[in-house]
Amino acid sequence: MSLLQVERLTRRFGGLIALDDVSFSVPSGSLSAVIGPNGAGKTTLFNLISGFIPPSEGCVRFDGHDFAGLKPHQVAARGLVRTFQLVRPFPAMSIAENVRVGTHLRTKGGVLAALLGQPAQERRVADRALQLLDRVGLASVADQAPSSLGYGQLRLLEIARALATQPKLLLLDEPAAGLNHVETDRLGLLLRALHADGLTILLIEHDMRLVMDLAEYVVVLDFGRKIAEGPADAVARDPAVLDAYLGGADA
Repeated sequence: MSLLQVERLTRRFGGLIALDDVSFSVPSGSLSAVIGPNGAGKTTLFNLISGFIPPSEGCVRFDGHDFAGLKPHQVAARGLVRTFQLVRPFPAMSIAENVRVGTHLRTKGGVLAALLGQPAQERRVADRALQLLDRVGLASVADQAPSSLGYGQLRLLEIARALATQPKLLLLDEPAAGLNHVETDRLGLLLRALHADGLTILLIEHDMRLVMDLAEYVVVLDFGRKIAEGPADAVARDPAVLDAYLGGADA
């Protein structure tokens, strides 16, 4: 059963067509990827799916519902949550507090309730934040400031904050960007474990080793158009994909 359906999405910025008639679906419980060269329209696609910009044409259906007109926070409240290429934690809050903020979608009083709620609720939120930090390997630094973290750890913090919203579908925009090989391998283990727990994941990623190791299904964009989709191994041999990335199969 498809959890996400992207139907003929098109986005124009003046005379520029950033995304052109793109359709695909993401099955519930799957781990899928969107790849493509720089400027292919990947982040525009995520912005459309998550409600940050409206489509010029087409629609997004999530869990059977049309997302037309919904704001990003309304999309997130329905269980579709994303991360961004640029990691921006709240610098005045501790690492644990940054994760606790992510629970505001599931508390009755919003952000303040997540941080300053009733004692019983506050304990539940705090315990949940520590569990998530332990999941991503940051529990030992929960009380420190985000500025104490390296770039790879900040990526993990953002994933923990996204998980605090209890998403049905997690969109990850370049989660391995700037990571070294060891950090990328740890990220891969985390994503595989989250997927094994039943979380549906759709990621944009340039690290083809990570994509081919993790993704069950891959969608390829080039100049705003979908040029291929299918199982990762089949996509890797597709002539149109080879041409987009390498200039042709001979290369």
